Amino acid sequence: MNGARAVLSTLVHGGIDVCFTNPGTSEMHLVAAMVSTPEIRSILCLFEGVATGAADGYGRMAGRPASTLLHLGPGLGNGLANLHNARRAGTPLINMVGDHATYHKPFDAPLDSDIESMAGTVSAWVRRTERSADAGPDTAAAIQAARTPVGYLPGGVATLVLPSDVCWSGGAGAVPVPAAQPPSFDAAAVERIAKTLRENEGCLLLVGGGNARRAGLGAASRIAAATGADVLAEKSPARHERGAGIPRFDRLPYPRDLAADRLKAARHLVLAGTREPVSFFAYPGKPSTLIPSECEVHDLGAAPGALEYLADLVAPGTAPFVSDAGRPGLPSGALTAEKAAAVIGALLPEGAIVVDEAMTSDYWLPAATAGAPVHDWLNITGGSIGMGTPVATGAAVACPDRPVINLEADGSAMYTLQSLWTQSREGLDVTTVIFNNASYAILDSELRRVGAFQGADAQRSRSLIDIPGLDFVALANGMGVPATRAHTAEDFTRQLRAAVAEPGPHLIDAVVPPVRAS
Repeated sequence: MNGARAVLSTLVHGGIDVCFTNPGTSEMHLVAAMVSTPEIRSILCLFEGVATGAADGYGRMAGRPASTLLHLGPGLGNGLANLHNARRAGTPLINMVGDHATYHKPFDAPLDSDIESMAGTVSAWVRRTERSADAGPDTAAAIQAARTPVGYLPGGVATLVLPSDVCWSGGAGAVPVPAAQPPSFDAAAVERIAKTLRENEGCLLLVGGGNARRAGLGAASRIAAATGADVLAEKSPARHERGAGIPRFDRLPYPRDLAADRLKAARHLVLAGTREPVSFFAYPGKPSTLIPSECEVHDLGAAPGALEYLADLVAPGTAPFVSDAGRPGLPSGALTAEKAAAVIGALLPEGAIVVDEAMTSDYWLPAATAGAPVHDWLNITGGSIGMGTPVATGAAVACPDRPVINLEADGSAMYTLQSLWTQSREGLDVTTVIFNNASYAILDSELRRVGAFQGADAQRSRSLIDIPGLDFVALANGMGVPATRAHTAEDFTRQLRAAVAEPGPHLIDAVVPPVRAS
């Protein structure tokens, strides 16, 4: 068995059956091994950022790693932005990067680079395989590393660098991969936090990670009902289970001042599966931390069951409060982001997976969809835009029986629009809604927040913000995805209803005015 076959066979032993690929010459033996390994579904992507983002979406929904196959250092470089988002989401992911043959490496060929250094910026684990005999064991180690919690995160990116001669040489073999063991929590530490909640006012519970699912949210609502503690969800949960019958909590706001104001009354902050909240960016004269100086922080950790145990300690017998069922009415007239949110809330299918990269257009979406049938909401975890269409692609591969709705800003969409081609090729049930305001509207609000431009310079800065002339219908059609354009709420209602009713990918170019965020 050559090294490539050992890698693929070990992936199969480890339960990894999907690989999102954009390979080159140095990966051809891995491609050949993939062709002869029917247990692994190889999905071609036209850009490495699509492959890495799709693996992120797959891992978030499947709860197990997907793999990627990238071409040398430049290919890894193209995929780094969405590997960054995967790292911040704690997504388990096997990131395979081909490299020059070991004996060719010293010649500094044109595509040669320091792959390990680049990979280290987004990976929890990095290893270069130097011998074909190590291909199987190193792959098994990568799988174990990807499934190992990293701090408050449930897993991480494991990057395996595979020189081409390691892949074509014989003497390799597949190895078994031990089953993953869930982490345990410190019961005594949870009991101390329970004492804090019982004895103090001004307690705030910040939930994230795995606790943004039904069980964790139910436990948080019981704690709030029994102790009077306030509850918030983190700004961008990797996977947030929502809808009628599930407890609803507001998320920490994005703007720094609004977030700080929301936390200002907290005297005891309990972190349940998330990190200490900080400002997304630095602003002149304002602190980076969002936690009041007089607030004490208590870390519950992210181990499964810790939050439920805390609820059992402080709220035995208390029932969770849940969101009522209810949908907004269908609006009429010229389309706006607010009206589009109402249409989405009115028509969202049961069991939908919503991928949200709507940016400034998403302000009304949480309220409009809170009473819709139960669904999952996937957020941009690392702030690196261009995640929406790839994550939706991977989520659709992971959950082929569930409709995926990708809510996408026009500027962000252009980073990884090649995802549409993969969606078409694979027949994925993804409906993409482009909030087309012909602007990087988020930058408009940020320019005002930082005070970088004044007077006439502020108007001239529009050249950095406005992006008119993008024809998303033509772009989608050119990649094999049927597309329509909506100018009115009635257009959007008709088109969204038709798109979610018909299998396969669709795109709606929803033309809306920019939202001038504060």
